[in-house]
Amino acid sequence: MEKLMEEYQKYKWFFTSSNKLVVGGKSASQNDELLVKIKRMNKQFYVMHTSEPGSPFSIILSDFNEVDDRDLKECAVFTASFSRAWKMGKKKARVDIFSSLDLSKSKDMKTGTWGVKKKIKTIEADLVLFLTRQKGVLRAVPKSAAKPALLKITPGKVDKTDMLTKFQIELDNKLNQNEILAALPAGGIKIEKK
Repeated sequence: MEKLMEEYQKYKWFFTSSNKLVVGGKSASQNDELLVKIKRMNKQFYVMHTSEPGSPFSIILSDFNEVDDRDLKECAVFTASFSRAWKMGKKKARVDIFSSLDLSKSKDMKTGTWGVKKKIKTIEADLVLFLTRQKGVLRAVPKSAAKPALLKITPGKVDKTDMLTKFQIELDNKLNQNEILAALPAGGIKIEKK
């Protein structure tokens, strides 16, 4: 787990309000890479994915028994927001929660696809994120994990690349465009009042 903790920034990531690291794949191949690493640890972690295809597998990298309902809710919001549901402009998405020990992969499964023995539960998550800095890096995270919350964003009709100037104005030109783009979900963005 230490190696994964050191290289977490190559994935989608954020820290929950209780300071638990959540990582998720940026692509189907990264989802596979991440889950293979988790499975090799042979430890139990919470893993999430939207009920529909097209989301990261998000993993709370903390002892299974130390994760509370707030951590689960924050991870679900993050997973839903970085899924295809955001690109489709949805307001909510259903997120399935699993134990890492219940996931499996056979050779005939396509990249990014995993089998699941059973689901722990499903959460309906709102697609709302707040920009903040975590570990010195701009992140888009659930409200309760954003301290301080710089800007509220939801799915919108304007592509994030076309919103860069507005983001820089709202954030007092403190950030470069690449940092802003890296923090945001793919697809359209709307800036909301906090």
